[in-house]
Amino acid sequence: MSTPISPGPDRRTLRWFLAVLFLLLLILVFTRSLAMQVTPVKQQAPPKIAVSVNLVLIPASVTDTRGEFVPGLQAGDFRVLEDGRPQELTVFEVGDTPVTVGLVVDHSRSMGSKLPAVAVAVYSFAHTSNPQDEMFVVDFNDNVSIELMKGKAFTSDPKELQEALGAVSARGRTALYDAISQGLHHLQYAHWQKKALIIISDGGDNASHLKYAQVLAQARQSQALIYSIVLVGSDNVEENPELLRRISKDTGGMAYFPHPGESVESASAKIARDLREQYTLGYIPQTLKQAGAFRKIEVKVAAPAHGKLHVRTRQGYSPAAVNSIPAPLETGAK
Repeated sequence: MSTPISPGPDRRTLRWFLAVLFLLLLILVFTRSLAMQVTPVKQQAPPKIAVSVNLVLIPASVTDTRGEFVPGLQAGDFRVLEDGRPQELTVFEVGDTPVTVGLVVDHSRSMGSKLPAVAVAVYSFAHTSNPQDEMFVVDFNDNVSIELMKGKAFTSDPKELQEALGAVSARGRTALYDAISQGLHHLQYAHWQKKALIIISDGGDNASHLKYAQVLAQARQSQALIYSIVLVGSDNVEENPELLRRISKDTGGMAYFPHPGESVESASAKIARDLREQYTLGYIPQTLKQAGAFRKIEVKVAAPAHGKLHVRTRQGYSPAAVNSIPAPLETGAK
């Protein structure tokens, strides 16, 4: 007569092993779930760019009595004052550093006969720039359009810039202030800290929604240089070259007025050279003010071996709101 076989040690061991395995799986699932909940906390930490939110960068052009660029200066030769208070330099660069440039081109009716020369000037500028420079085109007449070249926000290809300019005909009125504002906004997407706009226009404005004071306030927050190539002499009674001269001076750039017989290409070459031959000074302000409050900047340079020197830089800046985020990229109608 046979005796029933009771569960042996092997079955008990197997059950124990399966129970432990199930417990381990529960712990693993719980741990992964907890990790997924914790990860977003790391993403909410201040982005790296926040470290430099308060960094003020000042492109400074230093020339001698002949108007020639003065190379070889050192950080100790410069003295920077903000609202009269000395600032300690934390950034000092010289020479051809990469820059993001927006070409703001007037395509209103009054510019019709000048556009071929403008296209050549832009093409020449791109060829004489740093190969690492990134550029974009802002077309404007009644409306403003950021040209996305082959779907890209920026390009380093002169042919793409020329094609973008040639795609728009001259017509309509002039929304200059709105175009400058759109160009400054687009600079927020730049990969380089050094930024500039080059405006090619006669300075007239008869279609903008914005006013000059609003655009100037935006320019002071962007810390961008603004250059102008002023094309006057047409039948347009609304030409306003002094406006372009003023906003260029306020931001540390220059306004170029091509003389009769002088090409627009020559003016663009001078701007490209000026951008390459600059000292970049940077500091973190020792005093804090509310966003939007204008701060006056004064840059002094003393290098006896070089004689009397002249410094050109912007007159001041207005700090933007901390952690401000650019709005989604949009393009206007042509």
